[in-house]
Order: sequence, then structure tokens, then C-alpha cells
Amino acid sequence: MRILVATAVPVERDAVASAFGSGPTTVDLLAAGVGSAAAAVSTATALTTAALAGTPYDLVVSAGIGGGFQPEAPLGSLVLADAITVADLGAETADGFVPVTELGFGAITHRPPDALVREAAAVTGARTGTVLTVNTVTGSAERAAELRRRHPGALAEAMEGFGVAQAAAAHGVPVLELRAVSNPVGPRDRAAWRIGDALAALTEAFGKLTPVLESWNPHDR
Repeated sequence: MRILVATAVPVERDAVASAFGSGPTTVDLLAAGVGSAAAAVSTATALTTAALAGTPYDLVVSAGIGGGFQPEAPLGSLVLADAITVADLGAETADGFVPVTELGFGAITHRPPDALVREAAAVTGARTGTVLTVNTVTGSAERAAELRRRHPGALAEAMEGFGVAQAAAAHGVPVLELRAVSNPVGPRDRAAWRIGDALAALTEAFGKLTPVLESWNPHDR
């Protein structure tokens, strides 16, 4: 079982790495870049390189910190995606936003394996729901309310999950997304952010999660 964990930035990668200590692991870590495009390119490159070397990955995990919709996903909590959905891929019309799927092409959602999500949530205590991928982080109550209206099951937002999932899907590899909540989705109030707490929660989560990932049967989808 070979696992690729893709974070946006090195500090998230290092938080995940702290869960493993100095022992051997089947997990490779990648700081894939900020945003869906950078994450997709970096993840696809890593997957292709591994496949060409004859050591393909069995699972890809998009991980890091993110915003949580309140009160369902409080600061410091964990969210596991049962759906990875891009929130702003589509068109603005006189009647409002239309997702790309309603324009007749593309996809907006990837679904991680149900059994793996259940097992991972059980060991980490994570809440399960939709994690939205956005190109522009939400900065107002109105935008947060609009996202929740369009995606009632949304618990968190971040910027990379859909890109990682797109790359994984292109390689036929299952994907998981785990977010530790560092800030509320809505008006930007840096004084209220708890980045350190979220990174610590990410480390703790991977300490519990890795044995589940390593023992999971990738053919059980």
C-alpha cells in the first residue's frame, strides 16, 4: 500500500510528517502548491513519476488546514470529505451561478470511498461532509451563506482538494480529503484564526489515521 499525501504548503506537509517520527512509512509527502491548478499539476506529476517507476500509488490524500462552516465545524475540529466539490467552476448568469455540469460538460464532485471515510472518521473523530474547493477564499457572511445555500452538506472550504482529486481520478487512484479547521468561513478576522491548533490537530489525526490507510484494501471501493 503506497500513499501520497498532498498538502498546499510546507508547514502543512511538516505537520503531517511529525505524525510519523523517524520510523519507516509507506506515506510520501508532497507540498503541491496553493490552489487547485498547482495542486493538480504537482499531484499528477508525482503520480505519473511513480507509475513510470513501477511503484504506483494506491491512495492519494489531500490534507491541510481550511475554513469551517459554523457552528458545524468549529475551530480545531477535523473534517473528512464524503464529497470533494469545486464551488465556483461554472458561469454567472442573470439567474445566479450555474455549475459547469449544468452547462453540459465537466465534473464538479469526486467522492472518496465510503468505507474508508467511515473508518477514517471513526479513528480520528472527524466530522464528515462536503469539503468545497474555492479559487477565492470566502471573506463575507453573504458569500458563506450563498455557498451553504448551494451546498447544504458543506462543512469546510479549502483551495486544493478538487485539483488533487482530478489528478487522482485521471490515474484511477482513489482519493481522500482531510481538513483541520483553522478559521471560520466568512468575514476575515485574523485574530480569530487558530492555525497552530489546526496544525497540531492535523498531526494528531495522521498519527491515528495512518494505520487505517495502510491496512485499507484499495480494491474495496
